[in-house]
Amino acid sequence: VQLQASGGGLVQAGGSLRLSCAASGRTSSGVAMGWFRQDPGKEREFVAAISWSGYSTYYADSVKGRFTISRDNAKNTKNTAYLQMNSLQPEDTAVYYCAAKLTYYSGSVYLSPFEYDYWGQGTQVTVSS
Repeated sequence: VQLQASGGGLVQAGGSLRLSCAASGRTSSGVAMGWFRQDPGKEREFVAAISWSGYSTYYADSVKGRFTISRDNAKNTKNTAYLQMNSLQPEDTAVYYCAAKLTYYSGSVYLSPFEYDYWGQGTQVTVSS
């Protein structure tokens, strides 16, 4: 499975960005997905996760109410996840990574980076004050 993330950039405080993550490759199981972020010198931080079915989501307290994770499971865009980020603040500045977890549990979400099997290359989000 390969992940391709896109959508990062520079935005002013209060602005919005939408990140995308497309997972390619054939799997015999479903794919749960998540977003993490990391500042230099810090540990990778959980941001949001979505189940294989798309019916379950979970957010870090720091982004709850501002970020929305979703996914498109249509045949031609299968396993594409999105992170809509609104009301961005300077403390949201980081490299954002998408991750994929192979699973047979359609409703499960995964919060630890150690639970994920595949990672995208990261996309920089910079929020200026």
